[in-house]
Amino acid sequence: MHAFIRRARRPVTRDEAAASVGISRKLAAFHLDKLVQVGLLRAHYEPVGGTRKVGRRPKVYEPSGLDIQVTVPRRQHDVLADILLDGVLTAQETENPRDAVVRVAHRHGSRIGAVERERARPGGLGLERALTLAAGILERQGFEPAREDPTCIRLRNCPFHPLAAKAPQLVCGINHAFLTGMLTGLDSRTVEAVLDPHSGECCVELRAARRADTAHHDSSDSPGSSAVDPDD
Repeated sequence: MHAFIRRARRPVTRDEAAASVGISRKLAAFHLDKLVQVGLLRAHYEPVGGTRKVGRRPKVYEPSGLDIQVTVPRRQHDVLADILLDGVLTAQETENPRDAVVRVAHRHGSRIGAVERERARPGGLGLERALTLAAGILERQGFEPAREDPTCIRLRNCPFHPLAAKAPQLVCGINHAFLTGMLTGLDSRTVEAVLDPHSGECCVELRAARRADTAHHDSSDSPGSSAVDPDD
């Protein structure tokens, strides 16, 4: 019925909607009003064909204009398209297309990370707090983050699948740049995004930064020093 109403390009009565799918007017009314409740249709009363007649005007339905897309697991093809378009539109003369979209992906992720940092105001980020904030962002972006251990987050879903399977080097490069940019926006120096493809998962995981590990190891091994976790 929804498809019929969209094709009609005019308000449709309950009788017309019912006839389009071969059900009763009463059952059609039930489903039509459900579509109004969820925002896919809007309804009002008006004379059929614009002709006023004696009696109650029929209830008519037309598309609301709302876009709805449902995918399980979650996909973010609109984000990927936005990055690709911005890359093409902002590419410099000395920049090849791949470098341009990677640059834009980093900027996109950095913006998201900066918004989260402004919201949370975490101060200096140790490893635990940085991973927790990153996991919150990644959950909202559809990556399905999972803590493999206290120093690592695996991403169980690739929001850019199945396009990633068509051009893995390009899409995984965009993904890596996006997640690296997110960490930059968070101002996290204790976590890094690393390419580590696993079948059926995102090609990137977040790990304790090697520089941070080295600094922590060096400080704890120095005579008379005491290592302090910034999150404590």
